[in-house]
Amino acid sequence: MQLLDLRSDTLTQPTAGMKEAMFAAPLGDDVFGEDPTVNALETKIATLFGMEAALFCPSGTMTNQIAIRLHTGPQKEVICHQYSHIYLYEGGGIMANSMASVKLLTGDLGKINASQVAESINPDDVHAPETTLVSLENTMNKGGGSIYTLDEIKPIHALCKEKGIKLHLDGARLFNALVETGESPADWGAHFDTISICLSKGLGCPIGSVLLGTKPDIKRAKKVRKGFGGGMRQAGFLAAAGIYALDHQVERLKEDHHRARVLGQFLIQAPHVAEVLPVATNIVIARLEGLTPEVFLQQLSSKGIKGVKFGKDLVRFVTHLDFGDDHLEEFGKRVGKN
Repeated sequence: MQLLDLRSDTLTQPTAGMKEAMFAAPLGDDVFGEDPTVNALETKIATLFGMEAALFCPSGTMTNQIAIRLHTGPQKEVICHQYSHIYLYEGGGIMANSMASVKLLTGDLGKINASQVAESINPDDVHAPETTLVSLENTMNKGGGSIYTLDEIKPIHALCKEKGIKLHLDGARLFNALVETGESPADWGAHFDTISICLSKGLGCPIGSVLLGTKPDIKRAKKVRKGFGGGMRQAGFLAAAGIYALDHQVERLKEDHHRARVLGQFLIQAPHVAEVLPVATNIVIARLEGLTPEVFLQQLSSKGIKGVKFGKDLVRFVTHLDFGDDHLEEFGKRVGKN
């Protein structure tokens, strides 16, 4: 039985073209700033977003945590949604790495708005930490891959600029959002102080994320990366995968989104699935009734399907470049069986 592994879009294997690009990449020592392929990736993606500079790192958690370190510190505070990846899934890094406080907001499908942010900014008071950062996530993982649009971002950006607060974007799956909205990377770059882009999710790279920002911030970020143990040497092998993905594997994200919507239609017909959250991109979240996620996933596992528990009554499935139309058809056949 063929395994249908939908736990995450991080499970993909490099394509033949990506492997060829990786092994053909010229290399150097990136800690010395001498890896030409890393430099090319950083220049390429910074230019794409209209930002001054970029820094290649091993993971999205690292790029997020470096940004938080740049913009916060002891007795500072970051505002984010209660389901943000930076809060839930980065090992307590906000506290451990930056010793910063967190103010958690609620919001529809994991999104927050300018009014909520305005109400959450702390006063200039000795009793309260100083609000120095707002962090957003696009697409929103816990919101089922929900999308922020620029029209939703602009008021938050204007508020942060007025208040002198930095604005960071966890854009782990930002390209998933952009292929849906048709908005340009440069328009997004104009509204954030820092942006984290993950290359190892929907874009299909084996490893790596990039932090975008101003030249002074990225200079500081290099020192923080070093302190986090993230300095890499002949990293051009990995950077070449990122360049290839940006050139060849962005538009195909639409295929993942289409398959996710069909997968959601299959799931809603499955036993014990009460609801499927709106499917905006490549993440499908189902709400169960009459069965725990553990038992539901165990039953699917016996049919060669893997997903993950995503809450007390929620399960998640993520489509990706190694999940094609034939796999989708097979998923539909298996999931409907009792």
